[in-house]
Amino acid sequence: MSHNDTIVALATASGSGAIAVIRLSGENAIIMASQSFKSVSGKDLLEQKTHTIHLGHIMDQSRTIDEVLVSVFKNPNSYTGENVVEISCHGSLYIQQEIIQLFLRKGCRMANAGEYTLRAFLNGKLDLSQAEAVADLIASENEASHQIAMQQMRGGFSSEISKLREELLNFASLIELELDFAEEDVEFADRSQFMELIDRIQFVLKRLIDSFAVGNVIKNGIPIAIVGEPNVGKSTLLNALLNEDRAIVSEIAGTTRDTIEDEISIGGIGFRFIDTAGIRDTEDIVESIGIRKTFEKIEQSQVTVYLFDALNSFENLQQVKIEIEKIKNKYPQKPLLIIANKIDKLDDRKLAALNTEIPEVKLLSAKTGFGVEALTDSLLNLINTGALRNNETIVTNTRHYDALLKAFEEIQKVKYGLESGLSGDLLAIDIRQALFHFGEITGEITNDDLLGNIFANFCIGK
Repeated sequence: MSHNDTIVALATASGSGAIAVIRLSGENAIIMASQSFKSVSGKDLLEQKTHTIHLGHIMDQSRTIDEVLVSVFKNPNSYTGENVVEISCHGSLYIQQEIIQLFLRKGCRMANAGEYTLRAFLNGKLDLSQAEAVADLIASENEASHQIAMQQMRGGFSSEISKLREELLNFASLIELELDFAEEDVEFADRSQFMELIDRIQFVLKRLIDSFAVGNVIKNGIPIAIVGEPNVGKSTLLNALLNEDRAIVSEIAGTTRDTIEDEISIGGIGFRFIDTAGIRDTEDIVESIGIRKTFEKIEQSQVTVYLFDALNSFENLQQVKIEIEKIKNKYPQKPLLIIANKIDKLDDRKLAALNTEIPEVKLLSAKTGFGVEALTDSLLNLINTGALRNNETIVTNTRHYDALLKAFEEIQKVKYGLESGLSGDLLAIDIRQALFHFGEITGEITNDDLLGNIFANFCIGK
């Protein structure tokens, strides 16, 4: 794959629509576009200024393909840093293909997945973490994931890493300089200042590493397992949360044999609700498999919602408390919300008794919708979104997380070396490794395989 070719691709979603945008990028993009574009005002596209839009027709020799708007972006002031032309045409599939095929015949090459953003990275318009944020921004489905992607695309994460890397690099240079004067036994790097820097780097790295636990679930949707005995209203609750009949609701116990999942946005954060098979002793093989999956989903969930039937369980609340304790003991670190469903069938005396027996219980009627809003508020309160509200950097990318862990490990080695009076040449080795992992995040250190893996996940046209 040559990065000197002029590439072409559909930049808008595939399919018919009101308009479609076809993007060309490369040294000859404007020349190729000018050969097939006839301006209504007779302008020559080659003579037009950058960031201008022109009305005209795309012509295949004497045949008019479509009336279009052509946007011109001249290097280096474009998304890719190259000459870029964007053709806004009518959204007919036939027109889209005719225009793309026309430019392929003129010498363009079809763009590979993510190649426009790859060229932006190679031409210094974006660093690697910003380029990856472009894909996250396209994939964002709620306010929180959008906010994180925008913050990263603006360079919040990479600027924090780059600043630390630059400071570490300055000290590394002084350590390396000391090696050149080893026989004179001089120190150019102030060890106390160096230790302060290492402590600061450790603090920042630890905060970024810890943020991944929040960032990863926000990016992929926070998994919430709805569990309980059969026929307590788990499927009705899922339908109430989603505001649609997603799960089958029946008076017959054991209707849900497999897990049912769906995602909604609450307060700008994506929640992935999992309706599970009812937990009970059963000889039904299929139902037993569903119950086993229930416990697997509890393991994978961020929060567990335990639902019980307030009416049928009222005379045996002690058994409910035993089941609650079982879940708490099995998953002590996992937040647990205890919900009493069907409370519309209880009188005030029974409601008061229920609150006395299980003080942390939340009251719900999944059938009428009472308590659903209070439940969603409780879920939001359980999720640590303080960093999100304060616009702090949150790590969502597994590759970044892995590089941060490795950098943290090397920084710990550097700190140990400073404390134990390790020689400069050995210190320098650990510092170089830490710098290497910092560079992996921003793309200052990279290879073709890494770039191929990253940009292969992009859509074509971006």
